[in-house]
Amino acid sequence: MQDIKIAIIQASLEWENISANLAMFEKLMDSIPGGTDLTVLPEMFTTGFTMNAAALAQNMDGGTVAWIREMSARRGMDITGSMIIKEGGNFYNRLIWAGPGGKLHVYDKKHLFRYAGEEKVYAPGNSNITVELKGWRFRPFICYDLRFPVWARNVNNDYHAALYVANWPESRSLHWKTLLRARAIENQCYVIGVNRVGLDGNGILYSGDSMVINFRGGALFEKQHETVVHSFTLSMEELLEYRKNFPAWMDADFDMVKS
Repeated sequence: MQDIKIAIIQASLEWENISANLAMFEKLMDSIPGGTDLTVLPEMFTTGFTMNAAALAQNMDGGTVAWIREMSARRGMDITGSMIIKEGGNFYNRLIWAGPGGKLHVYDKKHLFRYAGEEKVYAPGNSNITVELKGWRFRPFICYDLRFPVWARNVNNDYHAALYVANWPESRSLHWKTLLRARAIENQCYVIGVNRVGLDGNGILYSGDSMVINFRGGALFEKQHETVVHSFTLSMEELLEYRKNFPAWMDADFDMVKS
């Protein structure tokens, strides 16, 4: 299997300003090198982490989904991040994964952040998704999902890399960095965590701390407090060799995992 080229964008978001954020990310994507297979954006990358869903939600035929599809097609790479979607009378914190051919994958955030009242505004998802790209299998999650290891359990090595898109505040950055490493170690996979920086409309500070973690728990990249576009390559050969030589996954308690 071949290696895969990925870019992540950590940026300060304009509070509840969809058009400004789309323009900003479009400009930042200009610095992504050709041949990139996947670009990952933060949680609610068009608005910041807001409970003002009624005013800001779009449907799946709206401008933001059209934008991510257009960017994917124009740049010849998959693009993913989460946004506020209205569907069937409910609001969702929904991750959209767009491919250059127009295909979409969607994941609705399962664990809603009670501390901020997210569960009062948004409906939860009820199933994981796995996205295949160039022989790689990716499992995407959203922010608070990171705290719940059973939801991320890599049963029989079903996926090669986990993605966490987030608006995770600086006040709990130690939790973010520790749990990203834990998910990588226990699932014997790569973990990519993409967070935002700056102040939001509620005065909450975000330090970023976006990270790329290998299957040993080692940080291949970490950046705080600044906008950054980072490109990197993940090795399938190294991952498979590690799993072969240290097959802890074969002794996991998969029979306790409920779908």
